Amino acid sequence: MNGFKNEIRRKVTGFSAPLFVQNANNADFYESDPIQRSFIVEQIIQQHPDVAGFNPVAYKPGMIQSKNEVQEVIGLVFKGVDSFYDRSFLKEHLIAGTIPSFANTEPSNEIVLSSKICRQLKLKLKDEITALFVKNTPITRNFRVVGIYETGFEDYDSKLALCDIRIIQKLNDWGISGQLEVGDSMVNQGIPILLTLQGNPEFLLFDWGSGPGNFRGQLISPNVKDTSLQVKVYQINHGNLKLVDNHRIHLVTAGEYASNNPTFYKESLNLDDSKYLYHMPLSNRLERIFKVEVHSGSGTSNQFISGYEIRTKDWYQVNKTLGSLKKRIELIPTEQQELVKVVSIFDLEEDLFRWLAFLDINVQIIVTLMLLIGIINMGSALLILIIVRSNFIGLMKTMGAGKKALRRIFLIQAGYLIFRGLLFGNITALAIYFLQKSTGILRLNPEVYYLSEVPMELSWTTIVLLNIGTFVVCIVALMVPSYIISKVNPIKTIRFN
Repeated sequence: MNGFKNEIRRKVTGFSAPLFVQNANNADFYESDPIQRSFIVEQIIQQHPDVAGFNPVAYKPGMIQSKNEVQEVIGLVFKGVDSFYDRSFLKEHLIAGTIPSFANTEPSNEIVLSSKICRQLKLKLKDEITALFVKNTPITRNFRVVGIYETGFEDYDSKLALCDIRIIQKLNDWGISGQLEVGDSMVNQGIPILLTLQGNPEFLLFDWGSGPGNFRGQLISPNVKDTSLQVKVYQINHGNLKLVDNHRIHLVTAGEYASNNPTFYKESLNLDDSKYLYHMPLSNRLERIFKVEVHSGSGTSNQFISGYEIRTKDWYQVNKTLGSLKKRIELIPTEQQELVKVVSIFDLEEDLFRWLAFLDINVQIIVTLMLLIGIINMGSALLILIIVRSNFIGLMKTMGAGKKALRRIFLIQAGYLIFRGLLFGNITALAIYFLQKSTGILRLNPEVYYLSEVPMELSWTTIVLLNIGTFVVCIVALMVPSYIISKVNPIKTIRFN
């Protein structure tokens, strides 16, 4: 039972963490208002003696669809992490591919899925998938599967995908972010280059090289051969200008080609559409093609997160660490004047841990019943020994043996039987343990028990205490039937024999 509880706990905290820091107004960690990264909060967490580490994370619910013939759609939660995220748990359960580092300067479109999701969508490594996210207008994003994990913990395997935190931050429209795009029509005989923004566009100015202004776009000549444009985005903050983003776009003429029905459209060359071919009609039978490469800045979206996951050094001190962090963080505004709160995995997975706590009652009931059965069986065995050896008792009494000495003899004999039972029981239990560890032959229904096989944990302290406790309880319980020895009449037993 300890193995089962600890395996559930280890996998739940492996996917997330024992403690979380999030927005004080949030009730759900997966669909929540963001907080801005706080140096003060991070310093308090880092300096806490019971904290092993922490990571900023971001979540976004969505749906994914494979690009193969099945095209089945399933819903899941995208978890965004950065290059410093602790990947040890996922690497331990990785069955194919790799866990991406997300350390490149550009956001990565690599994603890690569970084997269950891959089986449902008939996906394999390096397959491309389309993700759909519901916003004011639904948007899609393409990913490439680079890693497949399997933990056996069905509740998380069926709903969690790992990706780059920068993608989630932009998808959630946190802060200010954007990208340069080529317009889909001509404007005043020029090709429009437009800056599309996500987030709050107020109090912004744009510098295309001639000083800050209000224009979000520029026109370039359709006859251009090779050109680059850059725009700097400034935010007006208390009368001062603060640089918050920088975007670049590069266009190179790829040539003119015949076409039956030329029209404006983009032909993507990679997953995130940062490289594409731009088709521009010149006449009814001719089109010009540009190679376009876009470099977007990080904006201010990277300053926002769903919260911090906090790993603790000792699982059994989680509540103590929780109380200590609450005193130092909660109700104290951060440098961005935000209020945050600290919650534990017991709050986020309340039903699960309540169920695990209920299992302790089952353990107590089972151990109590086993002890009662052991006491009854050993009491019966002792009574049989006394009856069978009644002539021996009578003979020993006539020779002057005391009641205590006779009781001691029979208790030693009963102790020998208890010891033999414990020996065989321990051998059987250890054999089952090592067999299960090596083969996993004992299976579970993951839809009911969350795990696909029975987890076992070997604790020599528990084994020794359980054996000693069983031995002592049974011996003490046999003190009562041993008093029957005093009722044996030596004259009657000898005469009978």
